[in-house]
Amino acid sequence: MLEIANIAVSIQSAQVLRSMTLEVEQGQMIGLIGRNGAGKTTTLRAIMGHLPLTSGSIRFDNQDLSSLPRHARASLGIGYMPEDRGLVPELTVEENILVPLWASKMVNTGPRLNFVYDILPELNSMRDRRALLLSGGQQKLVALGRALAIGTRLLLLDEPFEGVTPALSARLSEVIAGLRGSELSVLIAQSGLNHSRSLLDAEIVIERGANSPAQ
Repeated sequence: MLEIANIAVSIQSAQVLRSMTLEVEQGQMIGLIGRNGAGKTTTLRAIMGHLPLTSGSIRFDNQDLSSLPRHARASLGIGYMPEDRGLVPELTVEENILVPLWASKMVNTGPRLNFVYDILPELNSMRDRRALLLSGGQQKLVALGRALAIGTRLLLLDEPFEGVTPALSARLSEVIAGLRGSELSVLIAQSGLNHSRSLLDAEIVIERGANSPAQ
Protein backbone atom coordinates (compact mmCIF):
# COMPACT_ATOMS: atom_id res chain seq x y z
CA MET A 1 0.00 0.00 0.00
CA LEU A 2 2.72 2.46 1.07
CA GLU A 3 6.35 2.03 0.04
CA ILE A 4 9.06 4.45 1.15
CA ALA A 5 12.42 3.66 -0.41
CA ASN A 6 15.67 5.30 0.70
CA ILE A 7 14.26 8.79 1.06
CA ALA A 8 16.35 11.80 2.05
CA VAL A 9 14.90 15.12 3.15
CA SER A 10 16.65 18.37 4.10
CA ILE A 11 15.15 21.33 5.93
CA GLN A 12 16.97 24.65 5.53
CA SER A 13 20.14 22.87 4.36
CA ALA A 14 20.13 20.50 7.34
CA GLN A 15 19.66 16.84 6.39
CA VAL A 16 16.88 15.35 8.53
CA LEU A 17 16.17 12.07 6.73
CA ARG A 18 18.87 9.95 5.12
CA SER A 19 17.98 6.73 3.33
CA MET A 20 14.80 6.05 5.33
CA THR A 21 12.84 2.99 4.20
CA LEU A 22 9.55 1.46 5.32
CA GLU A 23 6.52 -0.39 3.97
CA VAL A 24 2.91 -0.59 5.11
CA GLU A 25 0.74 -3.33 3.66
CA GLN A 26 -3.02 -3.06 3.24
CA GLY A 27 -4.76 -3.47 6.59
CA GLN A 28 -1.54 -3.27 8.60
CA MET A 29 -1.00 -1.09 11.65
CA ILE A 30 2.67 -0.06 11.79
CA GLY A 31 4.49 1.94 14.44
CA LEU A 32 7.25 4.39 13.48
CA ILE A 33 9.15 4.65 16.74
CA GLY A 34 11.92 7.09 17.61
CA ARG A 35 13.10 9.76 19.99
CA ASN A 36 12.17 13.40 19.55
CA GLY A 37 14.12 14.74 16.59
CA ALA A 38 14.70 11.32 15.05
CA GLY A 39 12.73 12.22 11.90
CA LYS A 40 9.26 10.76 12.53
CA THR A 41 7.30 13.94 11.80
CA THR A 42 9.52 14.70 8.80
CA THR A 43 8.73 11.26 7.38
CA LEU A 44 4.99 11.85 7.66
CA ARG A 45 5.26 15.35 6.25
CA ALA A 46 7.23 13.99 3.30
CA ILE A 47 4.48 11.44 2.63
CA MET A 48 1.94 14.27 2.67
CA GLY A 49 4.01 16.35 0.25
CA HIS A 50 4.77 19.14 2.72
CA LEU A 51 8.50 18.52 2.33
CA PRO A 52 10.27 17.67 -0.95
CA LEU A 53 12.55 14.67 -1.31
CA THR A 54 16.19 15.16 -2.18
CA SER A 55 16.44 11.48 -3.12
CA GLY A 56 14.48 8.24 -2.89
CA SER A 57 10.82 7.62 -3.62
CA ILE A 58 7.42 7.38 -1.95
CA ARG A 59 4.80 5.24 -3.66
CA PHE A 60 1.20 4.73 -2.64
CA ASP A 61 -0.64 1.88 -4.33
CA ASN A 62 2.14 1.86 -6.97
CA GLN A 63 1.69 5.58 -7.67
CA ASP A 64 4.59 8.00 -7.24
CA LEU A 65 3.42 10.57 -4.68
CA SER A 66 6.22 13.02 -5.46
CA SER A 67 4.63 13.76 -8.82
CA LEU A 68 1.36 14.86 -7.21
CA PRO A 69 0.37 18.18 -5.60
CA ARG A 70 -0.16 18.12 -1.83
CA HIS A 71 -3.95 18.34 -1.95
CA ALA A 72 -4.14 15.21 -4.11
CA ARG A 73 -3.47 13.02 -1.07
CA ALA A 74 -7.04 13.63 0.07
CA SER A 75 -8.42 12.27 -3.20
CA LEU A 76 -6.29 9.13 -2.73
CA GLY A 77 -7.88 8.41 0.64
CA ILE A 78 -4.91 9.40 2.82
CA GLY A 79 -5.81 10.97 6.16
CA TYR A 80 -3.26 12.87 8.28
CA MET A 81 -3.38 13.76 11.96
CA PRO A 82 -0.43 16.11 12.63
CA GLU A 83 1.17 16.35 16.05
CA ASP A 84 0.12 20.00 16.42
CA ARG A 85 -3.46 19.10 15.36
CA GLY A 86 -3.44 21.72 12.58
CA LEU A 87 -7.04 22.87 13.06
CA VAL A 88 -8.40 26.14 11.67
CA PRO A 89 -9.30 28.03 14.88
CA GLU A 90 -12.20 30.05 13.48
CA LEU A 91 -13.90 27.05 11.83
CA THR A 92 -16.33 24.84 13.70
CA VAL A 93 -15.59 21.25 14.62
CA GLU A 94 -17.65 20.01 11.68
CA GLU A 95 -16.07 22.44 9.25
CA ASN A 96 -12.59 21.31 10.32
CA ILE A 97 -13.60 17.69 9.72
CA LEU A 98 -14.91 18.62 6.30
CA VAL A 99 -11.78 20.49 5.12
CA PRO A 100 -10.05 17.47 3.48
CA LEU A 101 -13.36 16.33 1.99
CA TRP A 102 -13.74 19.74 0.38
CA ALA A 103 -10.14 19.52 -0.86
CA SER A 104 -10.95 16.21 -2.54
CA LYS A 105 -14.05 17.83 -4.09
CA MET A 106 -16.29 15.19 -2.54
CA VAL A 107 -19.90 16.07 -3.35
CA ASN A 108 -21.73 13.85 -0.87
CA THR A 109 -19.95 14.38 2.45
CA GLY A 110 -22.82 13.07 4.60
CA PRO A 111 -21.74 9.39 4.76
CA ARG A 112 -18.19 10.28 5.82
CA LEU A 113 -19.44 12.68 8.49
CA ASN A 114 -21.79 10.01 9.80
CA PHE A 115 -18.89 7.54 9.85
CA VAL A 116 -16.82 9.92 11.98
CA TYR A 117 -19.68 10.68 14.36
CA ASP A 118 -20.42 6.97 14.75
CA ILE A 119 -16.82 6.31 15.77
CA LEU A 120 -16.42 9.52 17.79
CA PRO A 121 -19.91 10.44 19.05
CA GLU A 122 -18.40 13.05 21.36
CA LEU A 123 -17.62 15.15 18.27
CA ASN A 124 -21.28 15.21 17.26
CA SER A 125 -22.21 17.03 20.46
CA MET A 126 -19.64 19.77 19.77
CA ARG A 127 -20.01 19.95 16.00
CA ASP A 128 -21.02 23.65 15.99
CA ARG A 129 -18.31 24.84 18.39
CA ARG A 130 -15.35 26.73 17.00
CA ALA A 131 -12.03 24.94 17.30
CA LEU A 132 -10.43 27.79 19.26
CA LEU A 133 -12.89 27.17 22.12
CA LEU A 134 -11.86 23.54 22.56
CA SER A 135 -9.40 22.07 25.03
CA GLY A 136 -6.19 20.51 23.75
CA GLY A 137 -7.63 17.03 24.23
CA GLN A 138 -10.81 17.90 22.38
CA GLN A 139 -8.74 19.29 19.53
CA LYS A 140 -6.89 15.95 19.34
CA LEU A 141 -10.21 14.19 18.86
CA VAL A 142 -11.22 16.62 16.11
CA ALA A 143 -7.88 16.11 14.35
CA LEU A 144 -8.40 12.34 14.50
CA GLY A 145 -11.96 12.75 13.21
CA ARG A 146 -10.71 14.86 10.31
CA ALA A 147 -8.13 12.20 9.41
CA LEU A 148 -10.79 9.48 9.61
CA ALA A 149 -13.15 11.46 7.38
CA ILE A 150 -10.84 11.35 4.39
CA GLY A 151 -8.56 8.44 5.35
CA THR A 152 -10.44 5.63 3.67
CA ARG A 153 -7.22 3.78 2.72
CA LEU A 154 -4.34 5.10 4.84
CA LEU A 155 -4.11 6.96 8.16
CA LEU A 156 -0.98 8.81 9.25
CA LEU A 157 -1.09 9.59 12.98
CA ASP A 158 1.69 11.75 14.43
CA GLU A 159 2.07 11.33 18.21
CA PRO A 160 -1.66 10.77 18.82
CA PHE A 161 -1.09 10.01 22.53
CA GLU A 162 1.31 12.87 23.25
CA GLY A 163 0.23 15.43 25.84
CA VAL A 164 -3.20 13.98 26.61
CA THR A 165 -4.79 12.74 29.84
CA PRO A 166 -4.75 9.02 30.61
CA ALA A 167 -8.51 8.90 30.02
CA LEU A 168 -8.20 10.47 26.57
CA SER A 169 -5.22 8.26 25.75
CA ALA A 170 -7.34 5.21 26.55
CA ARG A 171 -10.15 6.60 24.39
CA LEU A 172 -7.81 7.19 21.44
CA SER A 173 -6.42 3.67 21.82
CA GLU A 174 -9.97 2.31 21.79
CA VAL A 175 -10.83 4.17 18.59
CA ILE A 176 -7.63 3.11 16.82
CA ALA A 177 -8.02 -0.49 17.97
CA GLY A 178 -11.52 -0.48 16.47
CA LEU A 179 -9.97 0.06 13.03
CA ARG A 180 -8.18 -3.28 13.11
CA GLY A 181 -9.48 -5.98 10.85
CA SER A 182 -10.44 -3.54 8.09
CA GLU A 183 -8.61 -2.80 4.84
CA LEU A 184 -7.45 0.53 6.28
CA SER A 185 -3.69 0.85 6.77
CA VAL A 186 -2.37 2.90 9.70
CA LEU A 187 1.08 4.38 10.33
CA ILE A 188 1.52 5.69 13.88
CA ALA A 189 4.57 7.84 14.69
CA GLN A 190 5.42 8.07 18.37
CA SER A 191 8.27 8.35 20.83
CA GLY A 192 7.38 5.26 22.88
CA LEU A 193 5.23 2.16 22.88
CA ASN A 194 3.39 2.61 26.18
CA HIS A 195 0.04 3.20 24.52
CA SER A 196 0.07 1.17 21.35
CA ARG A 197 2.26 -1.94 21.42
CA SER A 198 -0.82 -4.18 21.54
CA LEU A 199 -2.24 -2.39 18.49
CA LEU A 200 0.72 -2.80 16.16
CA ASP A 201 1.53 -5.48 13.62
CA ALA A 202 5.13 -4.30 13.41
CA GLU A 203 7.49 -1.60 14.69
CA ILE A 204 9.99 0.38 12.64
CA VAL A 205 12.61 2.23 14.65
CA ILE A 206 14.06 5.45 13.26
CA GLU A 207 17.32 6.96 14.52
CA ARG A 208 18.92 10.13 13.18
CA GLY A 209 16.77 10.08 10.09
CA ALA A 210 17.36 6.47 9.08
CA ASN A 211 16.31 2.97 9.96
CA SER A 212 17.84 1.78 13.21
CA PRO A 213 20.79 -0.54 12.48
CA ALA A 214 19.50 -2.82 15.27
CA GLN A 215 16.47 -3.83 13.19
